[in-house]
Amino acid sequence: MLKVFSHYFPSHVLQQVIFDALVLFIAVIFAVAVQVQGGVVDWRVIVPSALLFAIAMILLNSAMGLYRPSEEERSTRTMVGRVLISIVVSIPIAFGVFLVLPWNYFASEAMQISVMLLLGLVLLMRAVINRHWATSMFAPRVLIIGTGADAVTVERSLGTPLRSGMQVVGFYAVEGEDSIDVDRGRVLDCKDLLQTVRQLRVNEVIVAVRERRGGVLPIRELLDCKVWGVRVLDLSSFFERVQGQVRIDSLKASWLIYGDGFRQGFARAFVKRCFDLAASSILLLAALPVMTVTALLIALEDGAPIFYRQERVGLGGRVFRVIKFRSMRRDAEKDGKPRWAVSGDDRVTRVGRVIRKLRIDELPQIFNVLKGEMSLVGPRPERPFFVDQLAQEIPFYAVRHCVKPGVTGWAQVRYQYGASVDDAVQKLQYDLYYVKNHTIVLDTLVLFETVRVVLTGEGAH
Repeated sequence: MLKVFSHYFPSHVLQQVIFDALVLFIAVIFAVAVQVQGGVVDWRVIVPSALLFAIAMILLNSAMGLYRPSEEERSTRTMVGRVLISIVVSIPIAFGVFLVLPWNYFASEAMQISVMLLLGLVLLMRAVINRHWATSMFAPRVLIIGTGADAVTVERSLGTPLRSGMQVVGFYAVEGEDSIDVDRGRVLDCKDLLQTVRQLRVNEVIVAVRERRGGVLPIRELLDCKVWGVRVLDLSSFFERVQGQVRIDSLKASWLIYGDGFRQGFARAFVKRCFDLAASSILLLAALPVMTVTALLIALEDGAPIFYRQERVGLGGRVFRVIKFRSMRRDAEKDGKPRWAVSGDDRVTRVGRVIRKLRIDELPQIFNVLKGEMSLVGPRPERPFFVDQLAQEIPFYAVRHCVKPGVTGWAQVRYQYGASVDDAVQKLQYDLYYVKNHTIVLDTLVLFETVRVVLTGEGAH
């Protein structure tokens, strides 16, 4: 649970969250004070209400992706877009559903709307100003051990402090590496690792060296760094923590066997099943009107059948039939050969394009969840034809079948629609992270992220 939380809220993001919660709390207190203008105020009601409102807004804004990193060149546009979506979604929810603010203290509807606009302005200022301030103030300083291709991959994965919240201070060369693929001007000219870590005020050391035999790594000095309080990560742990992936190219079977995670006990399965039944029942009731309209539109455009049943591979490699709204023509695979869906696929109907973009075509899979064939959250189930192909080409592919497949999943909210073997490799890395770390907390976060993906149309095909 802590690993999942730290992935969503690393130290620099946590600083932003605390700052935002404090500003939202103060904004509500200030709005009440201005409205009453020295009159009698029951602060025993106002203070808890303002605190609850700030917490609710932080949770909702997190679900909308406000605290997720973005590319530096798109940072302002992306963050402002997320803020606008956050305001449109979270403030009305907090206003109309949570009812956490004592609105009777505001004299008129105009004042209430003004307070909501004020809070929206606070969020917008946070996106443009506070994000840059927080990342520069609290970005952990990272030293990369190694100068080869793996070190380049780590640096690219981190990107800029604005994107990852981490600042690479340089590269520490080790004996035995044949080439220097990184910027030579950033390779540190030093021999004592611990002294270098102290001088550069390094918070984390990332070991980007695969070859560890023959005294290549300064093991004793790495141990000294860890004892000194510096976090030391290998490649697998780095990608797992920073990108939410278990990388295939840095993975060994021994790590899967001896490492933490990948526990599928009875208690975990029981809790997950109870969560699935409760959440899917609520979702089914809420989605019934949308499903009814969708069924009518499909029938009007292309006739029966309304639903599309297809064999998929589930828990333990067992085959089941998944249920979806039909979004392609009835003769989409008339030659009998399975094919990847591609962008702009001409087999998709007009109604199909809309329901795919909004992910409505996935809603009938709720019945698969109620039957116990699927879970709400998990790796997406693939067709047997593609599973056989992918299992031969991708190491550890079968590991994803040790949990139930899901209607949505970690890979679906972190990666675009997959339509090739290369895409399947990328999605598998996210699936392995989920299989290793899945909890009710992670499932809940994925469901919130799914709402954001649907609203923004990310990865729609």
